[in-house]
Amino acid sequence: MVDKSDGPLPVMGPVLVGVIPGQRAAVVRRAAVLAAGLGVDLVCVHVDVSTYEETLPDGSRVLLPIDSDGDVSYVETTAEEMQTYLSEALNDCQVVWSFRTMAGEPARALSDAADSIGASMIVVGTREQGVIHALEEVLVGSVAVHLAHHQHRPVLIVPLDPRPFE
Repeated sequence: MVDKSDGPLPVMGPVLVGVIPGQRAAVVRRAAVLAAGLGVDLVCVHVDVSTYEETLPDGSRVLLPIDSDGDVSYVETTAEEMQTYLSEALNDCQVVWSFRTMAGEPARALSDAADSIGASMIVVGTREQGVIHALEEVLVGSVAVHLAHHQHRPVLIVPLDPRPFE
């Protein structure tokens, strides 16, 4: 549903935050504070770009590696590590939160997740500095920019390493 009115609508849906291994806790904590202040839940979503999702005949869904010879055990390990990280980061936050792992291109997967849960907004962090992160941005682009250009809901970008204008 796209809002075409001029007046503000009440916030009903949860806040969705994109999370990645090694991400600074500032992103998820900012999303948690925002969700708590709005009186909504927090949904933390990790997108694994090396997997795709398949629906089994019984209706359950499973993540499979893009490389058919690949080992998918790291998906479960990463999910467990992310759960531990989130538990620690959100330990003293007064918000109900959940975690899920999705597959595919990050901006599209976060958008799809936001649609499926009726999220009121999406929160993401900026990229860390460094050669690997710069190369990643060249190859896949900025998730924040993609979301900002293709979303009908607000996107909050939490700066991780702000630098003044020169």
